[in-house]
Amino acid sequence: MTDGLISAPARAGGMRAVLANLGWLLASRGVLAVLSLLYLGIATRTLGLADFGRFALVTGAAQGLALLVGFQTWQVVVRFGIDHRARGDTAALGRLYRASMALDAISALLGLALAAVILLVWRERLGITAPLLRDTIIFTAAQLLSIRSAALGVLRLTDRFRAAAAADSVTPAVRFVGAVAAAAFAPTLHAFLWTWTAAELATAAAYWITLHRSGDLSLVRHARAHWATLTSENPGLVRFLVSSNAVSSLGLATKQVPLMFVGAFGGPAAAGAFRIALQLAQALTKLSQLISRAAFPEVVRTVRDVAPAELGRALRRMFGASAGGALVILIVVALIGRPVLVAVGGNAAYADAYPLLLWLAAAGSIDLAVVGFEPVLLAGDRSTSAVSARAVGVVAQFALMLVLLPRIGAAGASIGVFGASLVSALLMIAMVWSYVRSARLT
Repeated sequence: MTDGLISAPARAGGMRAVLANLGWLLASRGVLAVLSLLYLGIATRTLGLADFGRFALVTGAAQGLALLVGFQTWQVVVRFGIDHRARGDTAALGRLYRASMALDAISALLGLALAAVILLVWRERLGITAPLLRDTIIFTAAQLLSIRSAALGVLRLTDRFRAAAAADSVTPAVRFVGAVAAAAFAPTLHAFLWTWTAAELATAAAYWITLHRSGDLSLVRHARAHWATLTSENPGLVRFLVSSNAVSSLGLATKQVPLMFVGAFGGPAAAGAFRIALQLAQALTKLSQLISRAAFPEVVRTVRDVAPAELGRALRRMFGASAGGALVILIVVALIGRPVLVAVGGNAAYADAYPLLLWLAAAGSIDLAVVGFEPVLLAGDRSTSAVSARAVGVVAQFALMLVLLPRIGAAGASIGVFGASLVSALLMIAMVWSYVRSARLT
C-alpha cells in the first residue's frame, strides 16, 4: 500500500474474491430460481388460486416473522470477525461466534412467542382455518428454530461460499421433490406445508453439519465470555447489531408485509396472484442481496484500508455496472413476464398479475442499481444512515398502500413497494456521497 491507496494487484485480488464468492452464491441461487419456479408451478396447479393464496399467506407470515426477530448475526460475524482473524485471535473469534449463535437462539424463542400472539389475534384474517392451524404452528416453529444466520456468517467469513451454497441448495431440492410427491399422492395444502417444513429443517441440518466438519464449532465449545468482554473486544457491536436488525426488519416491511395487506384487503385469491408476481420479481431482489453478501467481506476490508478518492471511483463503477444490469433485466421482465406468469400459474387468470409484476420488478431493479451502497454505510460505521434511509422508504410505502389499496387493490401494494425502493435508493445515494466527501476532508 502506498500513500493510503490500495495497490492495483490488491484491488484485483479483492475483486476476484468478490467474483468467486458471487459465483458460488449465483450457482446456489440459480438452482433455487429454476426449482422455485417448478415447485411453485406445481403448488399453484395442485392447490388452485384460493388455496395457494392461503398457503402463500401462511408461509409468507412465518418467513416474515423469522426476518423480523432475526438479528442478521451473519453480518456481525463478518464485520467483527475479520479483525480477529487478521490478528489470529481465535479466542475472541470463538466468543464472537458463541454470542452470535446465542442471539439466534434468543431470536427463535422471541419469534415463537410472537407467532403465538399473531395466530391468536389474526388467524382468521390470514385465512388459517381450524384444520390448518396445527400444520401452520409446526411450519412456523420449524422456520424459527432453523434460524442459521450465525452459521452462515462463519462460512462467509472463512470464504467457504461453496459449502454455504451447497447447504442453501438443500431448500429448493427438498421443496421440489416434496411438491412432486404431494401433487402425486396427497394434493392438499397440508402436504405442501409439511414439505416446506422438511425443507427448512433439512437446510438447517446441512449448515450445522458443514460447520461441524469445518472445525469452527470447536472454537465455540471452548469459548466463555461476559458481555463486557464482548463489547470491549468488538467496539461498536451493540450499535451495529441494532442497526443491522433494523435494516433487515425495514426490508421485511417493504417485501413481506404487502402480501399480508393484500390478503387482508383482497382475500386469499388476490394474495395468491400477488405472491406469484412477487416471487418472480424477487429474483431481482435476490440478485442484489447476493451481490451485497458476496461483496460485504471485501467492502469491510476496503473501507478500512482504502483512500476515500479510490472508494468514490469504485462506487461509481459499481453503480454504472449494476444500473446497466438492472435496466436489462427490467426490459426482459417486461417482455416475457406475462407468459411466464401464465406458465407458472397454469391459469390465464394469472396474467392479471402482470402490472403487479412490472411495479415489483421496477422496485427490484432500483435495489439492484444501488446494491453497493448499503454495505459501504454498514462497513463505514454509518449504519444509522442506512436505517434512516430504509425507515423513510417504509413510511412512504405505507402511506401509498393505505391510500391506494382500498382504491386499486393489489396494484396499490405493488406501487407502495416501488415507492419504498425509490425513496430509500435516493437517500442512500445522498448518504454515501456525503460519507465519501467527508472522508476526503479528514
